[in-house]
Amino acid sequence: MATTILVLAIGAALFTWKPSIDFSDSLSRVSSYEVQIARDPWGVPHMMGKRHADSAFGLAYAHAEDDFLTLQDVLLAARGQLAASNGLAMAANDYYVQLIRIRKDLEARFAMLDPEIKAVCQGYADGLNLYASRHPDQLKRHAWPARPEDLIAGAMHKLPMMFGMHNDIGRLLSNPGPPPQLAAWMNPQKIPMGSNFMAVGPSRSSDAATRACINSHQPWTGPVAWYEAHLMTEEGQNLYGGLFPGSPVIFLGHNDHVAWGHTVNHPDLVDIYELEMDPKDPLRYRVDDQWYELEQTFPVLEIRLWREIRWKVKREVLHSLYGPALRVGDRVLAIRYAGMDSFRQLEQWFWMGQSTDLVSFKKAMRRQSIAMFNTGYADKEGNVFYAYNALLPNRAPSHDWQSILPGNTRATLWSDYLPFDELPQVENPPSGFIQNCNSSPYQTTVGEGNPNPEAYSDVFGIETWMTNRALRAIELYGEDTSISQEEFFRYKYDKQYSEKSSLMENIRQFLEASEEEAEFSEALEVLRRWDGDTSKDNPHAALSLLTFRPNSNTSRIHLSESDIRERLQAVSRDLKEHFGRLDVPWGEVNRLIRGEVDLPLGGGPDTLRAIYGRPSDRGRLGGVAGDCFFQFVQWDDQGKQDAWAIQPFGSHMASDESPHYSDQAGLFATEQLRKIPLTRAEVLESAELVYRPQDP
Repeated sequence: MATTILVLAIGAALFTWKPSIDFSDSLSRVSSYEVQIARDPWGVPHMMGKRHADSAFGLAYAHAEDDFLTLQDVLLAARGQLAASNGLAMAANDYYVQLIRIRKDLEARFAMLDPEIKAVCQGYADGLNLYASRHPDQLKRHAWPARPEDLIAGAMHKLPMMFGMHNDIGRLLSNPGPPPQLAAWMNPQKIPMGSNFMAVGPSRSSDAATRACINSHQPWTGPVAWYEAHLMTEEGQNLYGGLFPGSPVIFLGHNDHVAWGHTVNHPDLVDIYELEMDPKDPLRYRVDDQWYELEQTFPVLEIRLWREIRWKVKREVLHSLYGPALRVGDRVLAIRYAGMDSFRQLEQWFWMGQSTDLVSFKKAMRRQSIAMFNTGYADKEGNVFYAYNALLPNRAPSHDWQSILPGNTRATLWSDYLPFDELPQVENPPSGFIQNCNSSPYQTTVGEGNPNPEAYSDVFGIETWMTNRALRAIELYGEDTSISQEEFFRYKYDKQYSEKSSLMENIRQFLEASEEEAEFSEALEVLRRWDGDTSKDNPHAALSLLTFRPNSNTSRIHLSESDIRERLQAVSRDLKEHFGRLDVPWGEVNRLIRGEVDLPLGGGPDTLRAIYGRPSDRGRLGGVAGDCFFQFVQWDDQGKQDAWAIQPFGSHMASDESPHYSDQAGLFATEQLRKIPLTRAEVLESAELVYRPQDP
């Protein structure tokens, strides 16, 4: 009997983790925060605080109410402890955190930040901890208590993944075999990340208004899905926009004076070096005539195997003069990437959000703490502005920067970047119009005013392609010299592939080579009749898109004729099986699926109405990314501001029992928008719930 009791006790200890976490430091500050959270009819939180730190405190609490599980995973990912909770698949992330030394000297780095952002981070961390202390049954191991340093670590963690550094590391580690998925936690479905930004000034509007469309394309759920929020303070802040889980600041949005957005760009920000190692010492390497010692550590990775059973393993981490280093076979390769020592990303986004005009916005951008992202801007005074924001390394043109570089000479060791004012930019062009849709900065506007491509070396890797979205933005906004509000909105929802797009060219070439193939006669006829439209009722889009499978950049599609034929045969078979015909309306295939909600969608990959789907049931696609939370902002000719927004599901991610789990899906699917309450009075007038999280 005693033995049985002992076994049961051991089992309970093994399989049940009861957190004992000290939140007392955070809780001692709770009474110092002064904030109200107002939930509007759509559940969107509007934080009304005395100080910036108060609103950040409220933001964290509200976000935890809506998506606590994701917030915990974000904290764990930036700490390099995600595998301890989520299992072996996340071990690559934890190794990556150690490799790029995110946590090294983190407290000292945090102490160097501006006082304003330090207070904001502290407020946000305290808000998270308050919510966590009230929900101990939901806590994950190693996530708590949250610290303000965790927030800057989160930005340092995500940004290199956004410009693809994890792909380079993965390729090096895959010798041989498939590369480990270092970013699997962030984007498990490998969803394309794109975006649109369009703006017109008074000279291009029919009513002399200034308008901007802030239209990022992110996954609809997870750690890089947008969270919509409104931050107001008695310090003059009235900021509305989107942020990622774990961020205390708005990444894109608008205040009373300015609006801005980002799109992903693809400069060359990563270099790989082969070190010249001492054959007698595995840690010594030579640069020029001097020998150096690799910094070597053996961090412990904790991996959850089953329930509360975990395995700990040590892995070698190396660091060189060039940056992180890896043993690959008998070689040691080092990685150098833009912004390697940067930790002020949140600080820059904070000051961008405090901007009141183009001068102060540019001042914030000159901090150059954010290593990438095209940035579009419009303001109350009628200015429109674009910058190819990137930390472009000043590389010597004498080397082949696309190959593995010699790591035994300082001639390849770059240390500075092109200054912000020398980056490709467009400010108030004669056309009064700017756009970027993950496309070339050299075609930002129409007519005069574009950057000169000859002014920029090839070593920067600045892209020259035009996505279909960019082509259509030029064809619509760029060819209409007097754009009304209705037209500005309608153009954004365009569902057409340009005749100039690579997708339409690929289809034409395939049809020309396949004219006499009787085996595919019915399918070929559907392809011939498709006009590039992706409206819900188009009967020819499904076969075409499922066969050619465009992604977020159709200019990079390269398919062989044999691949197309194989796909065409398979897609034809699937459509016949599930729908009984090949000319099935696109909206029967392309769906928004959220719990019990199941709605048809127009749009597709790389259209201005961007929708990216993944296979669902019954031969259908379920939307997972593309148009997500996005905004329209305008100032009329008298400076009066209006703004609209929408998101595909709702403001609440955690539970399908929430009324806001899918309450915006119908609006999103029918291409309608919500009017945003901008002032405190408007917020309180429409609020369905107002509360103070700091109250017991």
